[in-house]
Amino acid sequence: MEVSIKQRLEHAWNAFKRDPTNGNTTYPNMGYSSGIRPDRVRMAIGNERSIISSIYNRISLDVAAISIEHTKLDKNKRYVETIESGLNECLTLSANVDQTGRSLIQDIVVSMFDEGCVAIVPVDTTLDPNITGGYDINSLRVGKIMEWFPKHIRVQVYNEQTGRKEDLLLPKQMVAIVENPFYSVMNEPNSTLKRLIRKLNILDAIDEQSGSGKLDLIVQLPYVVKTPARKEQAEARRKDVEMQLAGSKYGIAYIDGTERVTQLNRPAENNLMKQIEYLTSMLFSQLGLTQGILDGTADEQTMLNYYNRTVEPIVSAIIDEMKRKFLTKTARSQLQSITPFRDPFKLVPISQLATIGENFTRNEILSSNEMRAIIGYKPDKNPRADELSNKNLNPPSGNGTPPTNTGKSEDVKGEN
Repeated sequence: MEVSIKQRLEHAWNAFKRDPTNGNTTYPNMGYSSGIRPDRVRMAIGNERSIISSIYNRISLDVAAISIEHTKLDKNKRYVETIESGLNECLTLSANVDQTGRSLIQDIVVSMFDEGCVAIVPVDTTLDPNITGGYDINSLRVGKIMEWFPKHIRVQVYNEQTGRKEDLLLPKQMVAIVENPFYSVMNEPNSTLKRLIRKLNILDAIDEQSGSGKLDLIVQLPYVVKTPARKEQAEARRKDVEMQLAGSKYGIAYIDGTERVTQLNRPAENNLMKQIEYLTSMLFSQLGLTQGILDGTADEQTMLNYYNRTVEPIVSAIIDEMKRKFLTKTARSQLQSITPFRDPFKLVPISQLATIGENFTRNEILSSNEMRAIIGYKPDKNPRADELSNKNLNPPSGNGTPPTNTGKSEDVKGEN
């Protein structure tokens, strides 16, 4: 139906236009406000100032790139369809008012790396989880575990109603508790990652000290400084040199010919960088990382090894705990599951897609339209494009059966 100009003017809305009849010309009370995002993950002291945060970010992005869905399986545990539920919407579209499903997974991984163990809390549900297990989840949040009890945990979760983080006492049976699969490598007190963090913090402290602007000079005077009079004379001489350097335009001072100056802030020879390089190499090998993975130059075999040794254990830890806590025994008996999906064609170069597409369609693994969707093309309207068939073969004639020999002379080739 066509909208008239009058209707457009009556129903049009502008974000900057205010109702002149409304006496409240200022913003209403919106609750607690903050200059920074209050629900954002804050890493522990020492992690943000080092290269560790880049490792966290790289792995968390790769884990979040894997699509996780609430699915229905067949008797052979094969994917059949996606269940349109609140849990599936949290995992794929909107986890809460602040986060998408993908950012929720990234939040889970970064928090798990930083703290060692993290809680996935269902904030909004259709029914009370303390009464029944047959509820659907409408929103999820990542919580920090503050205290452990035999059957409960105290979790610090961001409350979107008040804009603050609050502590909740929740039963373990309704909260997904995910532990870092690489806990012994990343979170143990004397693990490889913790040792590397300590070395990097020492290096940062040395760099700050070197760039603080201090000269660290020792002036050797031509007399012995032992008596109080000599000490006062030496102190006066030190202040005189300081005044000369502070009052000079180019920082130049003079000393007596019998005095000697020794500078202490020269670079000290130590093996700190060698230790950092060694610990970094050891951490990469224990996590299944390479420098090529971080800078994007790794080949297909290296990326496959990375996904199998690093990404897959993290995804499995998250999914298994969600299955255990968010799917009841009845739902699991109905073959409901939470399934990860990774696009295997993301690492395939364009030059090989044609050969792969021909092999997949010829062997009736993918249809033509499914292959077109992979390369970003719109589906074709031809009905044959949705069929699993070998396009190199001629289609069957008539009703789908090949012609048969009726025994008549016109059907027999070569007869006179």
